Amino acid sequence: MSPKAFVEFIKKNKEYTAVKIVRNDETVVSYQEEKMLPLASTAKMIIAVAYAKQAAAGEIDPNEKISLSTLNSFFIRKTDGGAHEAWLSEINNQDPVTLAQVAEGMMHYSSNANTDYLLHRLGLERVNEVPAEIGIADHEDIYPFVPALAIPYILMEEQNITLTGAIAKVRDMPLEEYREKAVEIMNQWLEKPLPKDKKLMLVKSLIMDVQKIWSDRLPRSNAKSYADFMKKLNDKTFFSQEVHEHLDPLLEPLMSSPENQTWLKHAGKKGGSTAMVLTFSMYATDLEGNRTEAAFFTDQLMLLDQVRLSKSLNEFQKAILKDENFRRYCQDAFRQD
Repeated sequence: MSPKAFVEFIKKNKEYTAVKIVRNDETVVSYQEEKMLPLASTAKMIIAVAYAKQAAAGEIDPNEKISLSTLNSFFIRKTDGGAHEAWLSEINNQDPVTLAQVAEGMMHYSSNANTDYLLHRLGLERVNEVPAEIGIADHEDIYPFVPALAIPYILMEEQNITLTGAIAKVRDMPLEEYREKAVEIMNQWLEKPLPKDKKLMLVKSLIMDVQKIWSDRLPRSNAKSYADFMKKLNDKTFFSQEVHEHLDPLLEPLMSSPENQTWLKHAGKKGGSTAMVLTFSMYATDLEGNRTEAAFFTDQLMLLDQVRLSKSLNEFQKAILKDENFRRYCQDAFRQD
């Protein structure tokens, strides 16, 4: 799918799509920018800010050693597209790891196990104070990722009911109760991790109905808020230099590429996906001083569309950053709508 086809897809799927693109403080595209949509792993940028702020303030030690077995309490296979295993492979299963490496695993690889551990370590309340601290009014609370996905299985075990019965109960569960249940499961796993056989049974319970309930209830925000957030990261003046010392290595692995260094001063991004969702937020300043911020959220995708969009995402992002004609095309395409 070409970047132009990507734009046409967004326009055809208006009900569940939002995009905002800003170039040198001028809005290029503002399409349904206030529509609340699931963030998926893009929300991990908020957790990264919470980590960097606490590290800069000396409240946590980035060099603190964390055992892999502690992280394994939150690891369930097939719940993050192989991200946790990819991170373990990258670090050669080093044990223990540092807290900074745990944060890198969350951001560079999108490990959900590392994310849930960090939510516990940083404190959910502290993490959920970050959006207001950075001026985001429209942001639902973040809660543990994998424990939420496990709720139907845990209800089956606790109440001795079928998976169908558990799914029905979760569907009827108010969001606040659902979040509380996810936190309760997180705390249980910290005290007493699920044994291997139970983890296997949990994986078997993750049928598409379970994944959809989870995906539909993920924390939501909007493109306007995340584009504003990206501007604060891009300007490098909103957060202190000390915060950026811990934050930039998490958000900007793009800058380790020699090719990117030939045209970018700095750039950061984070994406997210489920079977029905695809999201990203990014910021960049090139060597000529051009600043770009973008946020894109889409939901309720058919699986084939999700795969096609995922494969085209990188080209779409590059075109936003590098191609003036494409930005003009976007401007015209969304203006006509």
